[in-house]
Amino acid sequence: MAQAPRGAQPIEPVLVVIPTYNERENLAPLLTRLHTALPGVHALVVDDGSPDGTGELADELAEKDERVRVLHRTEKAGLGAAYVAGFGWGLERDYNTIVEMDADGSHAPEDLPRVLEALGDADLVLGSRYVPGGHVVNWPFRRQLLSKLANVYAGICLGAGIKDITAGFRAYRREVLQKLPLDEIASAGYCFQIDLAWRTAEQGFEVVEVPITFTEREIGDSKMSSSIVFEAILRVGIWGAKHRWHQLRTLFSRRRA
Repeated sequence: MAQAPRGAQPIEPVLVVIPTYNERENLAPLLTRLHTALPGVHALVVDDGSPDGTGELADELAEKDERVRVLHRTEKAGLGAAYVAGFGWGLERDYNTIVEMDADGSHAPEDLPRVLEALGDADLVLGSRYVPGGHVVNWPFRRQLLSKLANVYAGICLGAGIKDITAGFRAYRREVLQKLPLDEIASAGYCFQIDLAWRTAEQGFEVVEVPITFTEREIGDSKMSSSIVFEAILRVGIWGAKHRWHQLRTLFSRRRA
């Protein structure tokens, strides 16, 4: 049987995975905005045992709204592990699209309809700050510089051709996550975003970027740390070295032939 064109494949139902750690004040407003923008989507809150009661609040919200689900984890094990757990939960059910979204409000749910619309002609859509039309609001200069340098560094090392490979607001088609070796992914912090986007592109899937407005959180503290930055530098450097070595070996093999 011939495979249906990508655009003919349904993207619904949609699951939005929202990892949380001490996001009690941000969670309810975010879910309200999400379901105002897209009433039909489901949200999975993946809470890493937040001491501020985020998990308990998520349970209360889930009791009132069947579109909200909660996955409790016993410890803070990193953003990557939380997303992998959420992806696994979604793949065990009938969701055709799985979305990543931060809980702090930096990713505007109002941008999600455009992200999902672009998925009609793609396998992975990144909400990008660094394509024409993308914006960053209220981010300190140091964080903007760090983000841009991270994307330049990843681009040089990996050659993926993605402007905002660190973007954390993204939508995957089910088929992508089914093919990726999620159980082998060890990236714990924001390096996880680079890891999955690069693996997706390397598998031959179509990756598209659409502009979004990224707004710095107003409540709570950023989870960025020096250890997260170091992990990204180290892992991306190792992946890049292996990637370039493979390219050189392939080039030499062709010349010998």
